[in-house]
Amino acid sequence: MTVAHFSENLKLIETSARDFAEQHIRPHVMEWDESQHFPVDLFKKMGDQGFMGVLVPEEYGGSGLGYQEYITVITEIAKVCGSIGLSLAAHNSLCTNHILMFGNEEQKKKYLPKLASAEFIGAWGLTEPNTGSDAGRMKCVATKDGDHYVLNGTKNFITHGKSGDVAVVIVRTGELLDSHGMTAFVVERGTAGFSAGKKENKLGMRASETAEMIFDNCRIHESQRLGNEGEGFIQSMKILDGGRISIAALSLGIAKGAYEASVKYAKEREQFGKPISSFQGISFKLADMATKIEAAELLTRQAAFMKNNGQKMTKESAMAKYYASEVAVEVSTDAVQIYGGYGYTKDFPVEKFYRDSKLCTIGEGTSEIQKLVISREVLKGNI
Repeated sequence: MTVAHFSENLKLIETSARDFAEQHIRPHVMEWDESQHFPVDLFKKMGDQGFMGVLVPEEYGGSGLGYQEYITVITEIAKVCGSIGLSLAAHNSLCTNHILMFGNEEQKKKYLPKLASAEFIGAWGLTEPNTGSDAGRMKCVATKDGDHYVLNGTKNFITHGKSGDVAVVIVRTGELLDSHGMTAFVVERGTAGFSAGKKENKLGMRASETAEMIFDNCRIHESQRLGNEGEGFIQSMKILDGGRISIAALSLGIAKGAYEASVKYAKEREQFGKPISSFQGISFKLADMATKIEAAELLTRQAAFMKNNGQKMTKESAMAKYYASEVAVEVSTDAVQIYGGYGYTKDFPVEKFYRDSKLCTIGEGTSEIQKLVISREVLKGNI
């Protein structure tokens, strides 16, 4: 979907996000990637731009925008750096959105302004060492003790698990495999018994911090509970519906970044006395890349349209996430091929797009899980 399809407001947001990425992110992309540096100061700047609370209503200090604007911001940031796009998406769509959707008025007033301004960086914890997609078997538990809960267990693969100032965590308060046996809580960094564990050394998305969160007799007041006891899993599934739009947008940005770099290189690189773009083997690759990206964006924006209008979009968001993430891998793979030997070096941008893209097919539900979600919806008759 080209800029011509955008409203004037979307064009302004796209330009703002693009300019910010060029000025504040592009000069540091490889430095942050090589050192696995999570640039907290950058996120404070994004808070000033309104990027950290895109979906948060203005009354809570946010930008008060919808999912089309959100997709645009994530895509433009991810075109320059997938890591920063990932962290931005996780902060907005998981932690912040969970409090926005399921917090009471007191909780919203307490946390949303700080999250929207990036005074607080947010984390969201569902995954555990032995439970990824199989969340019903989680071992992290909360035991009621008067007007408090005591949390024990470990969450892993958590974006901002070490640097996050506040985390929404889903833990077991009932029986194993009971979808009403899990509850969500907000836990602040500095709470006794809440600490960070191992930081992961990853293939890609290296500037986006991924770490363990450890709870060791972590005592929190019941006022930190989001919704009623037993609603945590149901809440999480609704959050992931929106989160899939985030990962689709992230995938779209990575694919566009790899594609645009490929077009530029194909026009400049000469072999046999002419630009390689003149060879059918290259031009047809570019045609395939452009077509896949267009289709991925249309699926993503359709899911966003439905989300904005309060429609059920479980199938559509899963389709967008599944297709866009696979397209990100395919397009970045073709980009490396177009660059040839140079594409395999860190002096050119496409090797990083290639590494970053793979996470999109895994995070917030693997491609296989998306197929499961889609097939269930299709077989229910939700075509």
